[in-house]
Amino acid sequence: MLLLVLFALLAGAATALSPCVLPVLPVALAGGATGGRRRPLGIVLGLTASFAFTVIALVYVIDALGLPDDLVRTVAIVTLIAFGVSLAVPSLAARIEAPLSRVGGRISPRVAEGDGFGSGLVLGAGLGVVYAPCAGPILAGVVTVTASQPLSAQRALVAVAYAVGSGAVLYGLMLGGRRLTRPLAHRAGAFQIATGAVMVLVGVAMLGDLDLRFQSALADRLPAALVTPTASLERTADDDISELRSTGGGPGFAANPARAQSGPELPVLGTAPGFAGGTRWFNSPPLTPASLRGRVVLVDMWTYSCINCLRTVPYLRAWHERYARAGLTIVGVHAPEFAFERSAGNVEDAIARERIRWPVVQDNDLAIWNAWGNQYWPTQYLVDARGRVRTVAIGEGDYAERERNIRALLAEAGRDDVAGGAPVRPRAERPGSHLITPESYLGAARAMSFDGDGVVRGPHDYPALPSASLPTSHLRFAGRWTVNQQRALAGTGAALQVGFRARKVFLVLSSPGRPRRVRVELDGTRLPDRLAGRDVRDGRLTVRADRLYRLVELPATGDGTLTLHPEPGVRAYAFTFG
Repeated sequence: MLLLVLFALLAGAATALSPCVLPVLPVALAGGATGGRRRPLGIVLGLTASFAFTVIALVYVIDALGLPDDLVRTVAIVTLIAFGVSLAVPSLAARIEAPLSRVGGRISPRVAEGDGFGSGLVLGAGLGVVYAPCAGPILAGVVTVTASQPLSAQRALVAVAYAVGSGAVLYGLMLGGRRLTRPLAHRAGAFQIATGAVMVLVGVAMLGDLDLRFQSALADRLPAALVTPTASLERTADDDISELRSTGGGPGFAANPARAQSGPELPVLGTAPGFAGGTRWFNSPPLTPASLRGRVVLVDMWTYSCINCLRTVPYLRAWHERYARAGLTIVGVHAPEFAFERSAGNVEDAIARERIRWPVVQDNDLAIWNAWGNQYWPTQYLVDARGRVRTVAIGEGDYAERERNIRALLAEAGRDDVAGGAPVRPRAERPGSHLITPESYLGAARAMSFDGDGVVRGPHDYPALPSASLPTSHLRFAGRWTVNQQRALAGTGAALQVGFRARKVFLVLSSPGRPRRVRVELDGTRLPDRLAGRDVRDGRLTVRADRLYRLVELPATGDGTLTLHPEPGVRAYAFTFG
């Protein structure tokens, strides 16, 4: 961990010297060159605190309030513009500076002696939010973990170290700029107005995303060593980042599924950990191992945008209907993969849509997932009436065997009347062949097999789609996309293409704020209704809810090239195939 903090400190310092900082640098230099001698210190402290909060803690705030991802950036840019206007109007600057200096005085009387500290804090706080996208893979890994796990001192320390590294370099640059502008002291008023105008111009450019386009252009034209000088450091830190993703020392029942075989006597794999750490329960009050003692419990680890999980639901429903009165309790543990799956409203909608009647606990912090040592969606743990884990079933299939194990444990608990009868045969989708296209993620963290420009983190204008079809299991972006760790956000002229071998094609999509449409083509022509999944009609898909959408349903497994033309604002997460 200490090594990772050191890497983060050095990576932050290197990032402050990379082209990524260029859109922010004029504002920092202009702010540091004017006002009291303590203003550069205020800017650095405000930037460090704001940056660390933005990349670590803010994911919780945005998720809890349901805010759009770009709202905070917009507020920060407006703050920068307002600060520039205040500099350009000296009388306004004096009015703003007075109360902010009193804030600095409350923090430290010595700081208040040199005016500018308070206003520097405000400017630095705005800069920290705007500067946050410069965070490299070290922080990207930390943020990805943070979005689905409780905030820990380790993750916070890495973010603070990165921010301190950047802040120290920027502080040196501001002090150097201040010395260079000292000869202009006799024209301080005119210089302050000019720097205010620079801030306003930069802020307006940022509102139009010109800074992001500038960064994208630099990334396309400069050598990688100049664009990402921290790359070698960050590759070295990969192992330490992986430690932050560890399951947290759970018993790991799923680590050796071969132990979980059916037979005359099922093995005892350990004591069931329970459901401590769940954030909300549906269809039931909170359940505990004590309250479930005497009942056989099937614990289903799932998430609602996972097609593999959804294909198991008909079997779970049938088992619930057949064996609940005989002593079986199914407990669904909803462990989110994507940020939108953390919404209680989305989970509640999915429970209603899939007609789930058994208890479900929301595991937004992955506390239950980690306590069980789970690794996969879906995984089912069968717990006997004494609270002991007896079998583990990973993925789909072998449903008759799973039902035999349920019956065996019910019989073991004294319910011999469930021993006979044919296994359930619900109407359910079957998984595809192992030879079909694998699951394909669109976020930068797990994207693979992308042609063209590949996957560029942040905003990028991708080249137009070529006339030739894509190779099987390859993907391509076209037009403007903004990619982060988990998803790709469609912009102007966006298109997405995938070459597939499958019978069915699914895609996880969301459209915050309002419904948006996606035009769907198969092999260069509008997808006909006879080959369309149930979410596509007349070659169009309307994205309303945050969920998995069914795009293509062929008569048999085949090859094809699927092209999507989404409206700006649609977010795409992952393709799956069946």
